[in-house]
Amino acid sequence: MSFDIASILVAMTLTMVTMALALFAVMDGADRAARFAQVSAGLQACGWSLLLASGSVAPYSSADVLLSTLSMACISGSFACSAAAFELWAGRKAIDKTPVVLAIFLTVGYAVGFANYAFRVGWANGLLALQMAFIVVTLLKKPHAKSARWRWLPIVGLTVQGLVTACRAVLGAFYPADFPAFLTPHPINVAFAFAGNCTVVLLMIGMLLAYREDAAQALERLATTDGLTGVLNRRAWLALANAKLASTDVDDRSLSVVIMDIDHFKQINDTRGHDAGDRALQLFAKLMQEASMSGELICRYGGEEFCVLMAGEQNAVPNFDQRLRARLAGTVFEKLGHQMTYSAGLVTRNSTDRQISELLLRADQALYHAKTTGRNRTIDAADLRCLTEVAA
Repeated sequence: MSFDIASILVAMTLTMVTMALALFAVMDGADRAARFAQVSAGLQACGWSLLLASGSVAPYSSADVLLSTLSMACISGSFACSAAAFELWAGRKAIDKTPVVLAIFLTVGYAVGFANYAFRVGWANGLLALQMAFIVVTLLKKPHAKSARWRWLPIVGLTVQGLVTACRAVLGAFYPADFPAFLTPHPINVAFAFAGNCTVVLLMIGMLLAYREDAAQALERLATTDGLTGVLNRRAWLALANAKLASTDVDDRSLSVVIMDIDHFKQINDTRGHDAGDRALQLFAKLMQEASMSGELICRYGGEEFCVLMAGEQNAVPNFDQRLRARLAGTVFEKLGHQMTYSAGLVTRNSTDRQISELLLRADQALYHAKTTGRNRTIDAADLRCLTEVAA
């Protein structure tokens, strides 16, 4: 059975155009990973359209060189954008530049060696296969995101497509007589065309699933975190704190709650403006996270109040308190242009505590005592003893 390669590739190009339009219609362009995916789909569609168009002009003419080189730039650029999108959806903040470097080498080498058919076919297909292999290896790494089951769709598609493309590179570079033209109905070229159609569909579905999963996680973050500071909001913290309280054996580990209130925060808003107040809250939350250890729950409880739930040894809270105050003293003036201190109330769970609200009540009473006795100090609710020996 013979196959019309041109028809298969035209169908693949139309599928790519449809994929590009679908991604631009469905995905929010404000999302960074989604933008890479949209650009990837658009470049892939343009690349294959240009490659098909190059077949309608005189071989080795200026138009052929221009259309073919642009098509390689678009197709290789598309894989570079896909790699970036997948890395972001997998939860990685830093994007590897290797696919971009490969795309540049591919385009430049293709243009320089265009007159040598065997070289340009082997070069282009070889580096495209290398780009696909890089994406597959990246996707096989453990993702930082909570879940990334969508990865297996592009992994399967790109693995098959990459293997066929590598075979195409060998065929064009070492057996050009068997593969004298782009549309030659060689079995490997036929396999390449069919694999391309399947890979396009798998990539589109994978991207849509990744986008949906990322959007769901973003909604979850919005529901559980404070929009200004990025730490847990009050509702989420209370739920997690109560769960932690219920699962912790009093005899095994101590559990402490600290309520912190930024001193004279109203003065910051009144004298420096609400933007300065927002920056102060953001910096305070950031320094709290830097001073904390793993497993500690931090939240913005409301206004300028923050809460921390920590489990561990008896000196865990004093150590945290010292680290945070040291960071404030060494950072705040440089970042904000003014000093900032806080008052805090500490409470340690006892055998009768069953709800986090019971600890919060006592911690709040200790906080009130810290504020009425001079501020800029941490008071233990057990004996109203000041843990922070600092000047008011």
